[in-house]
Order: sequence, then structure tokens, then C-alpha cells
Amino acid sequence: MSQNQPNLESEIRKFITENMLFSADGFSYDDNDSLLEAGIVDSIGVMELVTFVDQTYKIAVPPEDISPDNFDSISRLANYIRRRQRTSPA
Repeated sequence: MSQNQPNLESEIRKFITENMLFSADGFSYDDNDSLLEAGIVDSIGVMELVTFVDQTYKIAVPPEDISPDNFDSISRLANYIRRRQRTSPA
């Protein structure tokens, strides 16, 4: 996947909508809403997001990075991916 993400948030939103909400109605939450508090993801869902990040963006997520600071909203996850893309060797 390209380092130049035109809309990383859209890609994450699409993944969550299709794989966690199983909805054809789209994603009706704000990008800053807590995925955990909204009941969109649980601990298994967080692991699905970790796998998504690894497979889609080729970013291995170390255990210490699996936290609400990085995975609790669309915005937080997009920012985490961007940070890791900047610091990961090409």
C-alpha cells in the first residue's frame, strides 16, 4: 500500500463498517468517537484492527502499542499508522 494515503480515515472506516459493523448503511460515527465506548470493537476487534494494520500497511504492531491511545478511534488509528509509516524503514 502506498505511503501516500489520500484518505486513510476512509480506508479504516470502510474496514470497520464491513468487518465489524457488517453494515451496508455506512459508518455513522465521528472519527473521534471511542470505538470501545460505542461498542464497535471489543478486545477481539482490537486484534482484528492490529491484523488489518499489519496486512494492509505492512506495519508490525508491537504489544506495547496496542492501547486506546492508538486504537480507540478512527483518528487515533490513522495517526498511529501515519507515525509508524514515517518512522519505519521503507
